[in-house]
Amino acid sequence: MKIIAFYSLKGGVGKTAAAVNIAYLASQAGIPTLLWDLDPQGAASWYLAGSNEIKGRKLAALMDGKTPIGKFIRESAYPDLDFIPAHNSFRNLDVRLDKDDTNNTLKNWLAPLSEETSLVVLDCPPSMSRLSEQVLKTADGVFVPVVPTWLALNSWHQLQAFAKDKKLKPGRLHPFFSMVDRRKNLHREMVINRKKHLEGGMNTLIPNASVVEKMGESGQPVELMDRSSAAADAYRRLWKEIRKLL
Repeated sequence: MKIIAFYSLKGGVGKTAAAVNIAYLASQAGIPTLLWDLDPQGAASWYLAGSNEIKGRKLAALMDGKTPIGKFIRESAYPDLDFIPAHNSFRNLDVRLDKDDTNNTLKNWLAPLSEETSLVVLDCPPSMSRLSEQVLKTADGVFVPVVPTWLALNSWHQLQAFAKDKKLKPGRLHPFFSMVDRRKNLHREMVINRKKHLEGGMNTLIPNASVVEKMGESGQPVELMDRSSAAADAYRRLWKEIRKLL
C-alpha cells in the first residue's frame, strides 16, 4: 500500500482539487484508492459526496481504539474509490496528538487497510503542526501545490525548512505549480524559469481554470465534467508523474 499526501501551508492553492482528481484518476486505473479528508473544512468530502450529505465520525473513537478505521470509510459514486469524510472534531487532531503518548499515528491507523487498499491519498489541512510532521513521516510522497507568487514560494521554503528541522527526508517533497494564470507577468516568468524558482519540482502545471472551480457545484472530478479541458489534461499528466514516482 502506498500513501501520498497533498499538503500546503497556504490555503486556496488548489490542494484539495488536486487530491480529489488524482484519487479519481488512480481509481479509474483500477487501483483501489482511499481518500482521507483530514481537513475539518471538508472540501474533499463535498467534492465526492456532492449533494448527498455524509457525516463523518468523531476522531476520538479512532484515537481511543474503540472503532476500527474501516468503520470510518464511505463509498464514493466511483468504482475503486472510497473516502473517509471530514468531521469537525478533526480540528482537534493536533492537540490530541500532542497529548497522546501512545502509538497513535497515521501509519498505524492506516496499516489495517493494506490488504484491500493499494493507494491512500491524504488531503491535509494548511498548517505546520504535529499532524504535518506525521504526514511527512508517513507518506511515500508529499505533493505540494505552489501558486507562482513570491508569497507562495516563501511558504514552500518554510515547509522545506520545517522538514529539515524535523530530520525528515526532503526527497519525499514534490512541489508543483498550481493555479497558473499565464496572463499574469509574474506567473509567466516563474513558469518559464521554474527550474530556478521551484528546484526539483514536477513538470506538470495545473492551470487556473473555471472548470476546477465548478467542482464544488457539480460534485464531480474535472475528468467527468470536461475531459477535453486543459485542466483535465493537466491532472492526467500529474497523475502519470506521481505514478512513476511510486
